[in-house]
Amino acid sequence: MEIRISILMGIYNCEATLAEAIDSIINQTYSGWKLIMCDDGSNDRTYEIAESYREKYPDKIILVKNEINKGLNFTLNHCLKYADTEYVARMDGDDISLPTRLEKEISFLDKHPEYAIVSCPMIYFDEKGEWGRGKTNGEPTKESLAKETPFCHAPCMVRKYAFMAVDGYTVDKKLLRMEDYHFWIKMFSMGYRGFNLKEPLYKMRDDRNATKRRSYRYRINEARVRYLAVKKLKLARKNYIYVIRPLVVGLMPERLYEYLHRKRLA
Repeated sequence: MEIRISILMGIYNCEATLAEAIDSIINQTYSGWKLIMCDDGSNDRTYEIAESYREKYPDKIILVKNEINKGLNFTLNHCLKYADTEYVARMDGDDISLPTRLEKEISFLDKHPEYAIVSCPMIYFDEKGEWGRGKTNGEPTKESLAKETPFCHAPCMVRKYAFMAVDGYTVDKKLLRMEDYHFWIKMFSMGYRGFNLKEPLYKMRDDRNATKRRSYRYRINEARVRYLAVKKLKLARKNYIYVIRPLVVGLMPERLYEYLHRKRLA
């Protein structure tokens, strides 16, 4: 089958979960893909595990490496250099793509040339199993970007020309863990549209470790990106009120945040 999808996967210290993530791509019902992995300076066996898959599937997997940790935005751009296909998809090294994910996403984009982006809601799981599901609202409006990121990043698929039109991800420490949110702002500012499918096609690992990774520094980055959304997309000034939300959320006790987060998605 013709290779039409390049899957970008930044990997970092995910030795315990990487094999399951890669296997979920290998087991897709749609086989016209190649997987581009970039190790971001891991200090565990992540690179060795990725290399074992590259040796087993040399025609399907490309593996590159950052000598030191550079962050996800730099790492995904490194992967993007090797993407020469019509579509570009995402995947994380601790998540799972359900078997029909690629088939259903590429089918949607093939049938709807008016859209440059497609994504879907996610199923959330931890060591105890599945505990929540996200919801989507079809086509996000430009105004919705002030309130939240309009697409789940990890399960997205994007037309390659749109990726290149916005120069990929912006590499800036002030955008760490918000690289996707900023990416969507750039795409909307250039007039690109996207759509969220209703069916969850992706499982995201969201456990206690994930909660601990949501540091206040990243809440500040989120507030900054929301400010940029209002400014760059020329939204009504009233939307600046949403800028302070992540700063308030970041002040919550960890247990309270986790309770509210899980209650919202349960």
